[in-house]
Amino acid sequence: MNALQNPLALLGRILIAWFFIIPGLGKLTGFAGAVGYAQSAGMPMPEVGVAVGLAIEILGGLALLLGLGTRYAAAILAIFTLAATMIFHAYWSVPAEAVMVTKLLFNKNIGIVGGLLAFAAFGAGAWSLDAKRRAS
Repeated sequence: MNALQNPLALLGRILIAWFFIIPGLGKLTGFAGAVGYAQSAGMPMPEVGVAVGLAIEILGGLALLLGLGTRYAAAILAIFTLAATMIFHAYWSVPAEAVMVTKLLFNKNIGIVGGLLAFAAFGAGAWSLDAKRRAS
């Protein structure tokens, strides 16, 4: 096994988890603003959508961070991210002056989906609660 595999898997989990936990906590503390933004994007039942989204972000992000149920958490976060990307970063339907930034955000999220799919495929690595449970 490559000596960098486990530290890099942990670092990858930390960085991708950061992408979900921090915004999830922001939605929790700024729920009304998040609902308003979701409503402006045309999301049906924005209160429910934001509540489900923040639960997925916080719980899924923590699971990824700890390496607990990593494959499932990563798969759920990948599906969630893809769906949110299609709703909130639809660069093909924004005014011309917003296309560049919206497309950048779309592409960033697609890259994150790729990283999540790698964790779904290969797991968290040896420095995780998943590995600790398997060793017990």
